[in-house]
Amino acid sequence: MSTSPSPAATPRGRTARFPSIPFWAQILLGLVLGALLGWVARSGDIGWLQTTLAKTGDLFIQLLMVVVAPLVFFAILVSITNLRNVSNAARLATRTLLWFMITSLIAVVIGLTIGLLTDPGSGTGLTAADGADPKKKGSWLDFLTGIIPTDVITPFTELNVLQIVFMAAAVGIAVLQVGEKARPLLTLSESVLELLQKVLWWVIRLAPLGSLGLVGKAIYKYGWDLLGKYATFTADIYVGCALVLFVVYPVLLATVAKVNPLRFFRGAWPAIQLAFVSRSSVGTMPLTQKVTERLGVPKEYASFAVPFGSTTKMDGCASIYPAIAAIFVAQVFGVHLDVRDYVLIAFVSVIGSAATAGLTGATVMLTLTLSTLGLPMQGVGLLLAIDPILDMMRTATNVAGQSVIPIIVAAREKILDREAYDTADGSKLDADPEPRPALATA
Repeated sequence: MSTSPSPAATPRGRTARFPSIPFWAQILLGLVLGALLGWVARSGDIGWLQTTLAKTGDLFIQLLMVVVAPLVFFAILVSITNLRNVSNAARLATRTLLWFMITSLIAVVIGLTIGLLTDPGSGTGLTAADGADPKKKGSWLDFLTGIIPTDVITPFTELNVLQIVFMAAAVGIAVLQVGEKARPLLTLSESVLELLQKVLWWVIRLAPLGSLGLVGKAIYKYGWDLLGKYATFTADIYVGCALVLFVVYPVLLATVAKVNPLRFFRGAWPAIQLAFVSRSSVGTMPLTQKVTERLGVPKEYASFAVPFGSTTKMDGCASIYPAIAAIFVAQVFGVHLDVRDYVLIAFVSVIGSAATAGLTGATVMLTLTLSTLGLPMQGVGLLLAIDPILDMMRTATNVAGQSVIPIIVAAREKILDREAYDTADGSKLDADPEPRPALATA
């Protein structure tokens, strides 16, 4: 008796597989569906849909945040110890930090220029009465004294990333100094980091669903009415970030690293998209590191530069945003800023960017800037409502910079794998790390 071949079978008897949807396309689909469902929920005043979108987005962020503290600690610890395997490690670290500062300065100049040209705080109808004191404030004294924790538990329970970075750096340097006797601790740390990254990859797989909920929640909650008062300010932030993301970074890649900028975007796009959705540099860190390695940066150096950048490299949140926001607040409150104030803004942006610590939001950095200039803290309250919409573009810019700088430094040091860079393709990048050998069993 003969049977007809199954439609799912190929002529050679192998099961046909439907082509998988690239990760970046899944996120894009989530963004589009989220915006559509958010609009439907708002226009139809559908409460259950609004609740579903909000809970979906909030749960995704909660899952990301649950592993942030241990991930930062072990990533920084292991990244510092990995430098022992890199020749000229001190020079690489110094040049990485130097390029962080250079690009931050460029970004803050762009932010100041846009703010001065557009007057974002004029004609908004907002007054000092619309402002409110922020729950969290930043000051230079708090910044300097707050780096050192009072105990080893509180930084993890309160998610003080700056203190976690301090402890991880101290332990990492100690491991290098102790040497072979610290090998068991280093081995354990590497294993824990692998486990944390694996768990985070599972969360990252949910990014398309998370993007649907987060964007839907934003559209439902804010609609387009709120954007009216903040139209110029919102446009300024997006234009400023776009100039850094699509002009400054490509120019640096083409002229300094001497590589094709289009290849960078092709390879790094999944990380940039996830950053836009999650609004967390630290939450995106494993994917950022993966795309950076795919773009030809040696793993030993990328495993230092990317975690370091994820907690300190914030061109969107710490440079463009506070520059334009300070001008906005000053105009709403009728405070005149002079050249000295603009220099102070640049100084705060370049030196104080670690205060943002790679987490969702940039309120601490903004309060640090306002306090340095002597501007009213109530100005922060003016911007909190619009912050989630702004934070998407800011974080995407942050993450792009966290990948660009290692590429530039690696190219300058002649350790960049240019063949890997030229063939990098984000569409082939799924949301899971390369398979590793299974643990041996008895």
